[in-house]
Amino acid sequence: MCPGQRLHIRIENCFFSQAIVPIAMHRRRHPAEDPERKRWQDPEEILGMIGLQEGEVFVDVGCGEGFFAIPAAKRVGPRGRVYAFDTNPEAVSRLGENARKYGLDNIFASIGEAERFVPCEACADVVFFGNDLHDLADPIAALRNARIMLRASGRLVDLDWKAVATGIGPPPEMRFSEEKASGMMEKAGFRILSVRAAGPYHYLILAERAEPG
Repeated sequence: MCPGQRLHIRIENCFFSQAIVPIAMHRRRHPAEDPERKRWQDPEEILGMIGLQEGEVFVDVGCGEGFFAIPAAKRVGPRGRVYAFDTNPEAVSRLGENARKYGLDNIFASIGEAERFVPCEACADVVFFGNDLHDLADPIAALRNARIMLRASGRLVDLDWKAVATGIGPPPEMRFSEEKASGMMEKAGFRILSVRAAGPYHYLILAERAEPG
């Protein structure tokens, strides 16, 4: 366990390796409160779209400073739980500060790589990739880890940039189309439930565990 105070947020199961993750992921900030971003991506609206309910367990893969983790923690309430992790130690530290700011003690934050880190097994109602699946060195490995985290009835969510020029966001050549992302999810053992637009620049894919046979 990493050193630090255990107040409203815990930094646990810490693991960090710069070798596998692109440097850009470490340097790009994702503030929890970003009014400009909220104009084109409202976290409350997204969490409503995926049906996140009070009492559920939400895993935020690549959480940044808590743009989705903070409102998710508020939504699931004291009977729910949010596991949030990121490769950027500074972002995880700021998430802790934000959790304390809002008096949230149901966030469990870690430093870890999506391809190698599993905060819990068969625990999650939702595993959420927010704008980051295209950034990962091995997306399918990360998706297979998501399958380990999900309960049998859980749902996988991939929110990501449309694979076209949008004027903001990553270069189009870095992005995954809905078809490519869906194909990777299926290869990792999921069944696609729906694909829809989520604002002007993003799509949202909802999936569930596919049972063998």
